[in-house]
Amino acid sequence: MNTMKKSLFVALFGMIIIPAAGQYTGQVQSNMSSGGANAGSTAQIQGLLGPITDAFEKRTFNLDDFKGSPYTNNEFQKTALFYEEEKLGPIFYRYNALNQEIEIKMENNENEGIRALGRDKKIAILLDGKKTSFKTFIDKDGKTLNGYLTALTLEGNNRLYKRHYVKYTEGKKAENSFVQAVPSKFTHYTEYYLEMEGKNRVDEIELKNKKLLNMLSSESRSNLQAFLKENKLNIKKEYDLIQAVRFLNEQPL
Repeated sequence: MNTMKKSLFVALFGMIIIPAAGQYTGQVQSNMSSGGANAGSTAQIQGLLGPITDAFEKRTFNLDDFKGSPYTNNEFQKTALFYEEEKLGPIFYRYNALNQEIEIKMENNENEGIRALGRDKKIAILLDGKKTSFKTFIDKDGKTLNGYLTALTLEGNNRLYKRHYVKYTEGKKAENSFVQAVPSKFTHYTEYYLEMEGKNRVDEIELKNKKLLNMLSSESRSNLQAFLKENKLNIKKEYDLIQAVRFLNEQPL
């Protein structure tokens, strides 16, 4: 990565640091409705860091006060950071699926400030060994959304992605001694998206064989239908869905 490119990244992505803590730091309000590198690589990575959203307005919550968590894993985990296909070095990440934000540290210690990964679509990390990056996609209701998608298939011209997101639900206080209080909670969800050859968009797949078939051309539809039937596949299962997309990559549209 040349000096000019690094300078551009620094200009595009501010670097606001907030204290690390063994608690949840997240912007709940915006999502209630639905939601040891070497010196060289360290310098490169710095340019890809952005601010934690509304860092100065955030409050700190103790996870013990909630049911569930906004994170896919509450602990920071080591991963690789990429810009396009260039591997920049190791970082530590924690995915805030409520805010669709990847929180990162250069070193995994309590004194290290937490930052957010810049939302540049050329930036990616490995999440559970699979490339994850910021993308624009369209859900089943036709809404255009932005967030992080994890690639389940990278070979071929049809790309399958998985989205993990979280919704927050406000709890209720007990009205009297006969009624139990309901804690606030974070609920985790997954969705699947398909980026098809020849289409400049990423669309949600509804997890029914018929729904996937209806997204295809007549020839591909016929071939996949026979493949699903012969192998007794049901795309409600992630493994079966991956097999279906891999089969599509071997077929004409």
